[in-house]
Amino acid sequence: MSGVEIRDDRAAGRLEAVAGGEVVGHIEYFVLDSPARALVPVHTIVEPAHEGKGIAGSLARELYALAGREGVPVAPLCPYVVSWAERHPDEAPAADPALVAAAKEQVRR
Repeated sequence: MSGVEIRDDRAAGRLEAVAGGEVVGHIEYFVLDSPARALVPVHTIVEPAHEGKGIAGSLARELYALAGREGVPVAPLCPYVVSWAERHPDEAPAADPALVAAAKEQVRR
């Protein structure tokens, strides 16, 4: 995955993978404020020409690292991030079920 930069566009709610000046993948997320603050990834996309290069995994890894730097948990709703977290428990602490339920309720509203 050399030559790919990952950047956080908090205002847009996107963690983006950028290569050659173009966004080649991203995780859409929002910040949950209640019952506690958490990052909530809802969708991961990698452009077809860039699939199979580890971009989605790098995005998930950086999302958890970002949450760690901010001292907040991740409450994943995105199926890819849920699956990635299950495969990497050392990097992705299990989400509090109450936070996941609150995130689902916010999306539902």
